[in-house]
Amino acid sequence: MNSLESDSGASSVESGGRSNFIRDIIIEDVKSGKHGGRVQTRFPPEPNGYLHIGHAKSICLNFGLAAEFGGRCNLRFDDTNPSKEETEYVDSIMEDVRWLGFQWDGLFYASDYFSQLYEWAVQLIKAGKAYVCDLSADEIRQYRGTLTEPGRDSPYRERSIEENLDLFERMKKGEFPDGSRTLRAKIDMSSPNLNLRDPVMYRILHLDHHRTGSEWCIYPMYDYAHGQSDSIERVTHSICTLEFENNRPLYNWFIEQLGIFPSRQFEFDRLNLTYTLLSKRKLLTLVQQGHVAGWDDPRMPTLSGMRRRGYTPEAIRNLCANISVSKTNNTVQLSLLEHCVREDLNRRAPRVMAVLKPLRVRIDNYPDDLVEEMDAVNNPEDESAGTRQVPFSKFLYIEQDDFREDPPRQFFRLAPGREVRLRYGYFITCTDVVKDDDGNVVELHCTYDPQTRGGNAPDGRKVKSTIHWVSAAHAVDAEVRLYDNLFTKENPGEVEEGEDFTANLNPNSLEVLTECKVEPSLRDAAAGARYQFERLGYFSVDSDSYSEKLIFNRTISLRDTWSKIEQRAKK
Repeated sequence: MNSLESDSGASSVESGGRSNFIRDIIIEDVKSGKHGGRVQTRFPPEPNGYLHIGHAKSICLNFGLAAEFGGRCNLRFDDTNPSKEETEYVDSIMEDVRWLGFQWDGLFYASDYFSQLYEWAVQLIKAGKAYVCDLSADEIRQYRGTLTEPGRDSPYRERSIEENLDLFERMKKGEFPDGSRTLRAKIDMSSPNLNLRDPVMYRILHLDHHRTGSEWCIYPMYDYAHGQSDSIERVTHSICTLEFENNRPLYNWFIEQLGIFPSRQFEFDRLNLTYTLLSKRKLLTLVQQGHVAGWDDPRMPTLSGMRRRGYTPEAIRNLCANISVSKTNNTVQLSLLEHCVREDLNRRAPRVMAVLKPLRVRIDNYPDDLVEEMDAVNNPEDESAGTRQVPFSKFLYIEQDDFREDPPRQFFRLAPGREVRLRYGYFITCTDVVKDDDGNVVELHCTYDPQTRGGNAPDGRKVKSTIHWVSAAHAVDAEVRLYDNLFTKENPGEVEEGEDFTANLNPNSLEVLTECKVEPSLRDAAAGARYQFERLGYFSVDSDSYSEKLIFNRTISLRDTWSKIEQRAKK
């Protein structure tokens, strides 16, 4: 069944999920034969930072729609501002797009078109549609007017075509200093749309470009370069976010005046997440001020940070498939992303046992030199994942939180005189508690029932709790980094007067545990590998990890019934 015969309401991960107004437009365009039934999209980031989760929605939409309708999608870098753009960002963007599962049909740069854009600017000057202006940036803003008051003509607006051509060529040759002159489109200084009030097309910047070096000292503005770049690539559906809606008349004006391929722009809502900031400028501030360890810090909403934290590309694509594509901005609950991550990792992550805050357990009646291998299921959601063997011995580690000397109501884990099940192991009963001089519990004495191997009692008796463990003699040391939300507020951009957004940073967004113990099967775990630590959550091997020092990042926790009970009790 081809895409036009499918149910328009059908869900499609590839095209951004549910049917949406852009998809409906494309269906009609293909049916009517517009552009020969051809679909060409593009993802056009500026290489001035790392991609974040908000960009994922645009990536999935642009690449997905092209794939659904048998079209093409380009990756184009809108690299028109050499003061902010770097090759590092270009490389990271390409890596992120591939990681999300997409491959571009063409790789382009706006800088590929600098010569053509210059020629088109000359064409507009000759047509009396552009002029060289000597106003400063501040003066241009003053002349532009307001939403309620029209702008004023620049005193240089009526320069002759000959003078404009001469000055523009001299701008190109580098005869004038930065900021001294601009090339502006001559449109309408009284337009209700401020974008049409003689916008700047070119500015002077004596800076080397990451691709063209010192070849140019004038650079096109985004609004001038973007539509023409789309036209050169014969983009049929130029899909961008809603903040560019008021720029669309200018996009169309340049294309119409130049008489070039009529690319069309369509705007959709941005992806906004609670407890998350998706401003590259603010994310750069976090990096530069040292609030995070870099663009790929696992607390960052960048795709590289999410990858390092252990998020899967499938989970991110599923999020994008299940949120709306509309003309109204809204905010998605972070819990939806977390649901997508849990759902995906539950299917694919191998189960292992790890103890983050170890408490030593001695099983007094267990033979001193005996080591048994317990059969453990690698993933109950995937029978093909098989089983592994986990060593069991006289001395074990359990979680400190799995023991209470004086257990409160609804706490069913280990306590003096209480019997619990060890995962894949035996029933054990706590018989004694050893404390240090400060009164801290440092070791538990227990007994085990040898008839309960595998976790079942022949007499049918039941226990109310199963806890995980690691054999002390076989445990592998590890560092575990527990990540929480980077911000404390649902809308971290809302701040008190006199403060900036960093006032909402969560001081407890990272906890590092250095004395963790993991089962021996993880000894050679590779960077990027993902696991479920049973009863604790999903964890990924960090890129800093090496054979002598395993480092895990917590991707996301499991739902913990007891911790929720404790939190409610504290309130």
